[in-house]
Amino acid sequence: MILKNKIVRRIANSNTHELRQSEHIHPTLARIYRARSVDTPEQLHYSLDRLLPPEQLAGIDQAVDLLADALYADARVLIVGDFDADGATSCALGVLALRAMGCVDVGYLVPNRFEYGYGLTPEIVDVAKALQPDLLITVDNGISSCSGVRAANELGMTVLITDHHLPGAELPAAAAVVNPNVPGDRFPSKNLAGVGVVFYVLLALRARLRTLQWFQTRGIKEPNLAAFLDLVALGTVADLVPLDHNNRILVFQGLKRINAGRCRPGIDALLHVAGREPGRAVASDLGYAVAPRLNAAGRLEDMSVGIECLLTSDAASARAMAMQLDQLNRERRSIEAQMQQQAAEAVGRIKLDRTRSPKALCLFDDQWHQGVVGLVAGRVCERIYRPVIAFAPGGDGELKGSARSIAGLHIRDVLDAVATQYPKLLQRFGGHAMAAGLTLRRGDLDEFTAAFERQVSERLGDSDLEGVIASDGSLEDAELGLEFAELVRSAGPWGQGFPEPLFDGVFTILDTKVVGDVHLKLHLRQGESNKECEAIAFQYFQNHDDMPSSKIHIAYKLDVNEYRGVRLPQLIIEHLEMLQS
Repeated sequence: MILKNKIVRRIANSNTHELRQSEHIHPTLARIYRARSVDTPEQLHYSLDRLLPPEQLAGIDQAVDLLADALYADARVLIVGDFDADGATSCALGVLALRAMGCVDVGYLVPNRFEYGYGLTPEIVDVAKALQPDLLITVDNGISSCSGVRAANELGMTVLITDHHLPGAELPAAAAVVNPNVPGDRFPSKNLAGVGVVFYVLLALRARLRTLQWFQTRGIKEPNLAAFLDLVALGTVADLVPLDHNNRILVFQGLKRINAGRCRPGIDALLHVAGREPGRAVASDLGYAVAPRLNAAGRLEDMSVGIECLLTSDAASARAMAMQLDQLNRERRSIEAQMQQQAAEAVGRIKLDRTRSPKALCLFDDQWHQGVVGLVAGRVCERIYRPVIAFAPGGDGELKGSARSIAGLHIRDVLDAVATQYPKLLQRFGGHAMAAGLTLRRGDLDEFTAAFERQVSERLGDSDLEGVIASDGSLEDAELGLEFAELVRSAGPWGQGFPEPLFDGVFTILDTKVVGDVHLKLHLRQGESNKECEAIAFQYFQNHDDMPSSKIHIAYKLDVNEYRGVRLPQLIIEHLEMLQS
């Protein structure tokens, strides 16, 4: 079943006169920006000189010491990555930039999620041992890897942790830790993705090497780190970290390089195989086209092919690997579709409303794929507007779970509370406010489910389960054209925490047709006017049983649809209510 959402208009900050009166910002865009707490036009300036400096990151000096010493000693450096797009871009960035700075021996190791699980585990340290690294660097992981760091230390490896995930009560005993979310860190933005943390470490390293005249004495051309911002943009968007001003600068500058044809061949190839035009890419193209193809490798097989796609400088090799990743993504979609159907049937057997328990759901199927449960949890969470954890079988009698949350519930804090109350229940867990991963014993699922539901019930009231769709208001007839659609598209970067504009209005249906078996195309007329427009409701028949009446109230995004070289405005329907004619 689907719990009905309600549309609520966003409130713009009425005190931001400077933004409202700017002659260079469209009045409707100014209203949209004000509703996202943008107070001045300067907050929309995305030049690199406005980036926050690295100095306030705790541990940055110690990290640079380790890296500089490694360069001077021609040490063997091994980067341990993660199996998602943030981890892949972090890994590729570290390898490419360190090579450009003169590191003669830098490689990478990415755990296979099915064999080693997440992070710097003792088992992956044992694999790293065969490579005999002097310096081991984690990217997008490591902040909870206390046992793994101990194992590495015992083997004589020096460990540098770079991560952005929330730490636990104990920090790993690494030689240096760089993470804006560790206690006492003064870096103003806590929203860096893993790849953003790596980028900042590299910025600080380059500055140190410059003062040491490293590049001059070694005859190395000083690298322009902006050349790697395409990777930073991709990882930042893919990991759904909030796009605060600092992250928007990183994403904007990365997209600028992509659209200028100066991106990595792998990113260019992934955009092409997804049917997107690199010269017109926006943040959503990275999030919905490139990232899923990279993530498919980590979900189904091994992320190494994704990392190699990002590392290669050969266009032909990039195209071949992009096609391989595209095929994996097709397989992922097929697996996910079956799992989503099974999840929908399981949810349908539970009587849900906003005044009855459970306020959270744990779903498990013995046939589910552990690489895809996060997508299942996310879709179910969207549909029923409750926190959801989807589990799949792991090895050795374990269950691997992926959690997704709703606004107002910090899911990692909930897991931490469960772990505190029941110390032996959770084997491992970690994550963010809105998403987390966990491992538990198969026999503990029922006990965990009860404990999880109790913790959620203590934190959420009935009103918190009312799904709200935040709208930026209605558009005038003239704004439903191609010109304003192009303006909105280019006015970002939009993303998590800085959402793409969503509008709402009442329309009359003039015609409908089904495309691709599950998508509904509509020809609409706005209100009582003569303004007609095209719209599409993706996955419509997965969400509704009946065709709408002639009048509908919709929440929609205004986008540009390009088909055979013709560009037309199109409404992307996010929510549809049937009205009485």
